[in-house]
Amino acid sequence: MIAVFGDAGSLRDRYEQVDWAATALGPPSAWSPTLLASLSMTLNTRFPVTLLWGPRYVLLYNEAYVELIAGKHPDALGRPAEAVFPEIWDVVGPLLDSVRGGHGPVMMQDLRLDLHRNGFLEECYFTFAYSAVRGAGGVIEGVIDITEEATQRIITRRRLEALGRLAQALADLDDLVRLPERVAVALEPAAVDLSDVRVVRLADHDGVAREELTVLRTADGVLARVPLTSVADPPAEFLLTARLNDALAVDDAYRTFLRLVGSTTAEAIARVAAYQAERRVAALERKMSETLQLSLLTAPAVDGRIQIAVRYLPAAEQAHVGGDWYDSFILPDGCLTVAIGDVSGHDRRAAADMAQIRNLLRGIAFTVQSPPSAILSALDRAMAALGPDTMATVLLAQLATARQPDDGHVLRWSNAGHPPPVLLLPSGQARLLTPRPEPLLGFVATAPRRDHTVDLPLGASLVLFTDGLIERRAAEHNVAPEGLLDVIADKQELSADQLCDEILRHFGEELEDDVALTVVHSSR
Repeated sequence: MIAVFGDAGSLRDRYEQVDWAATALGPPSAWSPTLLASLSMTLNTRFPVTLLWGPRYVLLYNEAYVELIAGKHPDALGRPAEAVFPEIWDVVGPLLDSVRGGHGPVMMQDLRLDLHRNGFLEECYFTFAYSAVRGAGGVIEGVIDITEEATQRIITRRRLEALGRLAQALADLDDLVRLPERVAVALEPAAVDLSDVRVVRLADHDGVAREELTVLRTADGVLARVPLTSVADPPAEFLLTARLNDALAVDDAYRTFLRLVGSTTAEAIARVAAYQAERRVAALERKMSETLQLSLLTAPAVDGRIQIAVRYLPAAEQAHVGGDWYDSFILPDGCLTVAIGDVSGHDRRAAADMAQIRNLLRGIAFTVQSPPSAILSALDRAMAALGPDTMATVLLAQLATARQPDDGHVLRWSNAGHPPPVLLLPSGQARLLTPRPEPLLGFVATAPRRDHTVDLPLGASLVLFTDGLIERRAAEHNVAPEGLLDVIADKQELSADQLCDEILRHFGEELEDDVALTVVHSSR
């Protein structure tokens, strides 16, 4: 027995069982001092090391190297490297010959060398160095191989990159119809681990377990089925199927990767389902709010001489009732009165305040039958004494027939802090009616108020609106009231309803505040 085998640890019996005399190295008693010294160093090293000795590169290795070659051990011990590694010999054979030929050491980093070490040809990566071992007279007797397996590190890195791409691809997903395509495209670069990736609804894939990851070996290869169950109402259950890499064992690491793909996708499904549920609720609330708001308003007054069209739009991002309102009515003396206003706030209280102010205005107008300025002053005093305790803008206008009916109407109005009205003349010219502004209602109850008059000829239109039509949160997106002039200029042939629609087509897509709109058209 050779004493050096005593350092072989758990491999000692294997070393002693090899018929060394039948190998290219001969009996241990004939081994050179260089081989014995090199073997002693190899067996006493905890890093994976192997000796490839002689012209046939006979293998001698330590315990740490066994894990790298797995099922090739113990038959590899004492055998020529070409017989042990036929699947990679076209790569490593020339490298060994180069080192043994005296051309210097070789260093390879993260080199892919697929090994048949666990019953199948397995994807493997190694970093290794081949160095010559010289004996007496500098003669190269063998090659020492110091190796580190990089397989797990490389595969883990690429799987993390795949998960990152998947998470990024699903981050802005807002419709589950696009889910299968997003997942497939995101995982396409990871085809070495997951190929032919498909996502289907479980309802469309009968007979599949919904609870757990399953891996099946089929004639087409190894297939994985990953349920994607998310808590949503209604439940959104999907199934991800993919073909796995035949050159990798479906071990705990592979299964963990599949579960992470599943959980990343399921989280996106839950997020989208929740978002869609919120949108459905928001749409319902919006519809209910709009219905409630409109129920607090009244249909426009009917006057054979005048067309009146009204519109109310809630904010695009809100589902609250608010304080924007419009009104029109005919006083006992036949005077057509039109009002538009905006109560501060965007909630049920604002809506209640709006209804109270509108009703007060109507009652005062019917009672006092005075010019608009007097009606607004009386309304201001009534609010101070009776409530509501809020501030509001109101524009109140009265239309009277001109002395000559063919001349149209005379418009008399008073403005309590409201955006100025716009007059569209029969010529197509549009202009703002901008007298000196006066305080809001509820600000100073004793503030003096004035009336203003302008002719409203036949074929002219008057546009009244609340500030939500042109104001946005970002100041750079605000539209000056003059911007409305460009929209309605040369639209004098439009009816009141058509002009309302034209204005809302231009301003109404991304409203950030409620909007009330009234168009009064003096018919020809």
